[in-house]
Amino acid sequence: MAVISDPISDFLIRFKNSARAGNEEFTAPFSKMKAELARILKEEGYIWSYEVDESGQFPVLKVTNKYVEGKSALTDLKRISKPGRRHYVGSQDVPRVLNGLGISILSTSRGVMTGARAKRENVGGELLAKVW
Repeated sequence: MAVISDPISDFLIRFKNSARAGNEEFTAPFSKMKAELARILKEEGYIWSYEVDESGQFPVLKVTNKYVEGKSALTDLKRISKPGRRHYVGSQDVPRVLNGLGISILSTSRGVMTGARAKRENVGGELLAKVW
């Protein structure tokens, strides 16, 4: 097994690649952060479901992609904060993605949440990704 230097980016790219390839589902090594990202993606309607499979030696996150009329619900995504260059935003500086058609995902002191929720709760944090 290879050592991954950025597991969040790995999860997001697996999601993007499987959606573009038209795959029904994809798997990724489990972590709490990836499970939170999957929870947000499900709440916002980008995936149908996710589950943790603990039948093997290591737990695995199984994610089922969402397709509407044969097209993926995901158009694109972009990883913003990276291990070499973190990107932090205040509650008033949370960016809107495509004039509100997409979401931004933040890691805050109150957990992982969307940019809209972070603005409502008046909390800033690390801008992880933009999804549309």
